[in-house]
Amino acid sequence: MKNVVLASSSAQQPTGSTVTTTLPRLLSAERGEAALSAPPETDAVWETAIEGGVRIRNETQYWVDAADILSGGLALTLPASEPQILIIHTHGSEAYVQSGADRYSASDDGRTEDTQFNVVRIGDELTEILTEAGLNVIHDRGIYDYPSYTGSYNRAGEAIEQYLESCPGIRVVLDIHRDALGSNGVVYKTMAEEEGTTASQVMLLVGTDESGLEHPDWRGNLAFALYLQNAANSAYPTLMRPVALVPQRYNQQLTPGSLIVEVGSSGNTLREALAAVRLFGRAIAPALLDLVGWE
Repeated sequence: MKNVVLASSSAQQPTGSTVTTTLPRLLSAERGEAALSAPPETDAVWETAIEGGVRIRNETQYWVDAADILSGGLALTLPASEPQILIIHTHGSEAYVQSGADRYSASDDGRTEDTQFNVVRIGDELTEILTEAGLNVIHDRGIYDYPSYTGSYNRAGEAIEQYLESCPGIRVVLDIHRDALGSNGVVYKTMAEEEGTTASQVMLLVGTDESGLEHPDWRGNLAFALYLQNAANSAYPTLMRPVALVPQRYNQQLTPGSLIVEVGSSGNTLREALAAVRLFGRAIAPALLDLVGWE
């Protein structure tokens, strides 16, 4: 088993340092990354729980320290009386394992345009939870990755810019995805056990300017991710995977609170992903409300 780059407990070393675990290196196939040391079986779904906590899996050459970032506080505030949060889906057709009554007409492998069964449904659930908590949320239910996967981030970025123009109070953009983990015929499903409920895990992903594209304020987005990670981890210790820090910016230069939220993976069922986003939503809603600048 090769050593695995997951996270350190506080001070995150640059790419190249390792933390030994019993898990294979589980990285997202959706971002073109290879999974190493996968079990030899083919056409199998393996359950895995990736240890999270308030940690960073650093895929960049930047030096970041989770504890230091958290101790520095958060500059982000939300307006009190106008739209504050945009939920969008750059890869809206991403779907889950077909199981039980959750059957859909696939547009591609693991994908469907049916918004009852893809990640748009996850966004519906999160929107309802945050709205009921008293937050002002807009949910864009559009599909930006079909029929062409290429250019989906450009199309989603244009949509985000239009929302920001019409609703300048939006500070937070949550781009909800479904991860893809595995290789060599093995698919992984992430699992959390909370409140007697079997759920998938959730991962927050933060982009940087290391790819060469302008994104000078990415550290603010990282601070926001760790703020939410801390809230979720405090409520549900097995729910969150480490925060992923990556070279690409993924439209996150557009607001000071932009994140990708990966709910479950390609091995999870829709029911497991819905259970996860309910836990996540209930955990982060109070943290988001604390950011509202009430007059």
